[in-house]
Amino acid sequence: MKKHLLKTALIFTLTGASYQLHAQEEAPGDNKTGVAGKTYTQQISTLANKPAVKKAFQTIVDLQPQTLQDHMLLTEIPAPPYKEMVRAQKYAEMLKAAGADSVWIDNVGNVIAKRKGKTGKRTVVLEGHLDTVFPEGTDVKIKHKGDTLYAPGIADDTRALAVVLTVLKTVEKTGIETDDDVLFVGAVGEEGPGDLRGVKNLFSPQGPGKIDSYIAVDGTGMDRIVHRGLGSHRYRITFKGLGGHSSGAFGLANPHNALARAIHYWVLDADKFVRQPGMRTTYNVGVIGGGTSVNSIPFESWMEVDMRSESPERVAGIDKLLQAAVQKALAEENQMKMAGPNLIVEVKMVGDRPSGVEDTNLPFVQRAIAATSYFKTQPIMSVGSTNANIPISKGVPAVTIGSGGKSGGAHALGEWFLDDKGYEATQRALLLLLAEAGMAK
Repeated sequence: MKKHLLKTALIFTLTGASYQLHAQEEAPGDNKTGVAGKTYTQQISTLANKPAVKKAFQTIVDLQPQTLQDHMLLTEIPAPPYKEMVRAQKYAEMLKAAGADSVWIDNVGNVIAKRKGKTGKRTVVLEGHLDTVFPEGTDVKIKHKGDTLYAPGIADDTRALAVVLTVLKTVEKTGIETDDDVLFVGAVGEEGPGDLRGVKNLFSPQGPGKIDSYIAVDGTGMDRIVHRGLGSHRYRITFKGLGGHSSGAFGLANPHNALARAIHYWVLDADKFVRQPGMRTTYNVGVIGGGTSVNSIPFESWMEVDMRSESPERVAGIDKLLQAAVQKALAEENQMKMAGPNLIVEVKMVGDRPSGVEDTNLPFVQRAIAATSYFKTQPIMSVGSTNANIPISKGVPAVTIGSGGKSGGAHALGEWFLDDKGYEATQRALLLLLAEAGMAK
């Protein structure tokens, strides 16, 4: 837990008073404002002014106390990485009670609720992720300080689950029918170690079928629209040797020496690479370990590294430099040894998030911009590493939008949420869903 607190302390500081930036995202300085074309602005305005949609908007306001209760209930059900099942089971019960035509938990743990459309020719997804970053045993009991709620995971991304649920409740209560089928999803594995495994499964042969558009709800606030997927490769690299006494076995190949060389060579080459013209690319050696004592030659030395870019080619390029640095370091240390067997190295990919960029003129992105602007909010077009990465990388129209309200301390034990006009984000999610899935005549 101490290690986790150290890792999250900086994130807590940077998030400040409002949760607008995920741990997996680029800096706000890379964002650009979004403007919708007249056609899409009119489309959204016409849709929002339909009597059925006005009624739905009021229903969302009326449901706000229940939305908050659902939010708090789910927050207090732990959902550590790879251990989301208890929360998933409860969420499935809630979606079923809300009136979905069918609800199931798939082979990796995603909760999927299907609401059939009039034609069912297309399928649109509205999704929030079930998992949090917090390990098993973390106290997730909500603490109230005035109107502000404090609990690990309360904003990222439990708030989104409540939004998705309320949208389903709203269309059921108002009798709105869509042309397309809609899948209301609670996905597993969005956070770091999960490597987007839930949404990867949705787009696999084991998934629910062809998905035509994808709306992910993640983070809070109203202004950010993620339409660019920040791709990443992550590795755990382990040099292994015989190990032994620092004096008695002196001359054996030393895994720490090899690791140090690998870091040195990669950083030198990566620094040159990222300074070249092209899409922003980052690299980081995040964690290192190994060894038993000061007077022992270690039997292994390992590191975990991360590299990111919107460009698949840039990710591949800096990855190639890493692989070359590792092999060069291995060869040099083995050449230097005076006794014993050669070192070996294990290179294990532990994260692979594909990149992708959608043009802001794409109709689905234009609808997202127009739907956000309808609520007198200036859209901020953004890049992020979210569940939308997968559909974007596959050419499926997708965005990630916020779940409303204000929050801070993301990924920290002091995470908080304030329900400041949170209903507007639920209305926005409904409006975008109806614009994309179509309202049946």
